[in-house]
Amino acid sequence: MEHTFRITKASRNIIKDFLDKYTLEQLNTIPEGFKNNLIWNIAHIVVVQQMLVYKLSGLPMMISDDMVEKFKKGEKPEHIVTQAEVDEIKTLLGTTIEKTEIDYNNKVFKNYLEYPTSTGFVIKNADDAMAFNYFHEGLHIGIMMGIRKLI
Repeated sequence: MEHTFRITKASRNIIKDFLDKYTLEQLNTIPEGFKNNLIWNIAHIVVVQQMLVYKLSGLPMMISDDMVEKFKKGEKPEHIVTQAEVDEIKTLLGTTIEKTEIDYNNKVFKNYLEYPTSTGFVIKNADDAMAFNYFHEGLHIGIMMGIRKLI
């Protein structure tokens, strides 16, 4: 799992660069042909990791229910994200993975509710969830790379 966490941390550093390089207006812009924006994708990444690893393990998530409702699968941007929200999301990009690694090393992930993903992969435990998560993050980084060309 050490490799999985290294990949996820590298992914999160790429994502943080988007937050550092683009203005609040650019982060909130939905280009023609897209249904979401950079900040929605970034927050969605945080939400999905928490849901896949913690919620399906029956453990409390490190994010608010409000954040889940705004950025979970199937949602789309319904409001302009504020700078304070961007700052919180930026912090969560790091803290959620750091805490997940600590919790993993402390063996807190004992139970898991199997989850079939929309890609056909069935996640059976927290190890599977973290492995699938970096695939998921890669997909959204690809979408973000497309968005950035149009904003």
